[in-house]
Order: sequence, then C-alpha cells, then structure tokens
Amino acid sequence: MVLLESKQLTIGSKMPDFKLNTPNNESYSLTTAKGEQGLLIVFTCNHCPYAIAIWERLIELSHWAKKERVNTVAINPNINPNYPDDSPTAMAKKISEWKIPFPYLIDNTQNVAQQYQAQCTPDLYLLNKNSELYYHGRLDDNWQNPDKVQKEELKDAIQDMISNKLPPKNQNPSMGCSIKWL
Repeated sequence: MVLLESKQLTIGSKMPDFKLNTPNNESYSLTTAKGEQGLLIVFTCNHCPYAIAIWERLIELSHWAKKERVNTVAINPNINPNYPDDSPTAMAKKISEWKIPFPYLIDNTQNVAQQYQAQCTPDLYLLNKNSELYYHGRLDDNWQNPDKVQKEELKDAIQDMISNKLPPKNQNPSMGCSIKWL
C-alpha cells in the first residue's frame, strides 16, 4: 500500500464530463448525475483502509447533501485483475451490503481518474452547478476515528457552495492508497 495525497488542482476549473456504468449496467454522466446545486465525485474503492474508513460517513453526508440538491457519485478506478476485491462483482456486493444510495461507477479504463488527476482512494471533488471545481480536499479532520472529528471540511464546503460563498482558501488534501494503475 502506497500512501498518497490528492493533487492540488485549480479551484474554479471546469471539470470534464464522463460516461460510466454501475455494476448493474446503469449509465451515468456528469450531466445526468449532477444535482441542481452540484455534484460530489469520490474516487474510491472497496479494499483501501482509508476508503473503507470513510464510507459510512460519506453515505451519511450524501443523504444530507441530496436534501441540499447536491448529488453524489463514487467512481472506482481500481478495476485491476490484481485487486479482485474491487471488481464490479465485489462492487455490487458492497452496494447492497453498505446500502450505497448513490451511483457507484466502474472506471475500467481509468480514463476518468486520469482526466480528473485522481491520485488516491478516496479522492474527493465537489463541483458546483456549472461543473467547476469548488472543493478538492479531505472529508474531515480525522479519517480514522469518526468520534474525534472536529471539523467536517467537505460538509462545510457544500454549505458554503450552496450559499454562494467563495471556495475555502485552505483545502487540506485527501489521503489514501494509491490508485492501482494498469
């Protein structure tokens, strides 16, 4: 396991569209997935301990964000024969087991991860209603222990975005396992 941090990207950049499928072959694009106020995109997987540690909080946040008209999608770029725990079949099991309420998409070519310059799982991107990058950072200030979280940075960013405030100046990078590039 190689620990990496997300890259610093230019806030306000227009983010590329994508077209990916779920394990059940439902197709989503940035345009069809986006809510009225924006879209949270999370590059993640099933096996990385950093990703596993935030799945429950991410699901909880997605319910809140949906009420604020910000949708969520997860994208798995680790479709690699050396990581069977991240296969589409394993993803389908996790969708059911964890009751994931948003699309969990397969990036089997890893093109979308490359276009977004994703580095790790999890790697979080908050896009505004114009598909511009508003926030690219961590979920909160304690990935390991939800009981010790003092600052919910992503939730605060969503609240600021829907309130038409400027993006946060300090955006701490997400960190996690390296994407398993083919």
